[in-house]
Amino acid sequence: MEDMNTWSATALNTAPDSQNRIHGDELAKEYGFEGGLVPGVTISAYLVHPLIDLWGKQWLDSGYANCHITSPLYDEELFEVKSNIVDETHAHTTLIRRNGVVSANAEISITNNLPKPPVLRTDKLVEEDFTPPRATKEVWNELRSRGCKAFKFTWGDKDPLIYLKDASDLPDLLQPKEGGFSNLCFLLGCSNWVLSGNAYMNPWVHVQTISQNYRAVPYGTSLIAEMQVNSVFEKKGHEFADVGVNLFDEEDKECVMTINLIAIYKLRGS
Repeated sequence: MEDMNTWSATALNTAPDSQNRIHGDELAKEYGFEGGLVPGVTISAYLVHPLIDLWGKQWLDSGYANCHITSPLYDEELFEVKSNIVDETHAHTTLIRRNGVVSANAEISITNNLPKPPVLRTDKLVEEDFTPPRATKEVWNELRSRGCKAFKFTWGDKDPLIYLKDASDLPDLLQPKEGGFSNLCFLLGCSNWVLSGNAYMNPWVHVQTISQNYRAVPYGTSLIAEMQVNSVFEKKGHEFADVGVNLFDEEDKECVMTINLIAIYKLRGS
């Protein structure tokens, strides 16, 4: 079985007022971009969107996604996601900008035999008045040695994070209302927030996530996010952090998702 289909939409910058000013036009242009960058977690949600329509809740309960961002995407930019459906549980998707440039690609699948989930370590939750240190190689290595602060996030709290301007364009399963399940933009967003909550970065760029779902996250679920630093490294003048983030349901302490996040915490020349 092999099939190719295309889904198109208009990009939404879900974080124009973020503390990370790479999503704002002014600072992004200083670094040579056309404008504020659409967040990597949002692009990742676009890569997965066609497979939610195809596989439904089965993917939310046991889906795998390796999403790699290769080129910027901008607010209100028309794009296409081409899906190569390899078989009933495996696909490759590519996001192509209106100018023909590939912005991102992903390997997406359903995991039939889930690996053993991680167990909640009960890391200390961040204090309300905590101010994270500025991200440096030394700070990451210290966090790697002594551990990181945990954070709590709630799907559906206040203004739910969605990746399309009109919520009605989301798959039915992901409608942000009572009974609606969380989308990948929010879940991967938790890894971004716990990363930046442990070390201050501005600007920084989300590059890649490898995530494994263990169960769908219903509306109103509060999650505990625990992080560990895997490594820090330099490539082409950029400085990277590689971290692992595990998300747990606060109520029963069961793991709902594991995430391996790679980000540029210091851009070349900054």
